[in-house]
Amino acid sequence: MTTENRTDLGLKESGAGCACCSSPSAAAEAPLSEAAVTQQILVSGMTCSHCVMSVTEELTALDGVESVAVDLNAGGASRVSVRSSAPVDPAAVEAAVKEAGYALAGHSS
Repeated sequence: MTTENRTDLGLKESGAGCACCSSPSAAAEAPLSEAAVTQQILVSGMTCSHCVMSVTEELTALDGVESVAVDLNAGGASRVSVRSSAPVDPAAVEAAVKEAGYALAGHSS
């Protein structure tokens, strides 16, 4: 395979791209508070990327939440990490998960 007919999208120079090929400095540019708190919860009922998107959208809407990461475990409890500038009220987290259509399975350590 030759590379002479490829179109350069300029992604390497701009630091853009997906998580697997973007430069580490691009991820480091995202401003996160220095006193951030990360809470781990377990959510049951999630089976696909749409489920992840729904839970992420509801949790991200909570005041102070900076990021949400989901480790999907289809058919079991999925680990959800909520990074926020201050601890988020557990009742608000549970309400957001329920609004997305899922339930808390418990807390993760």
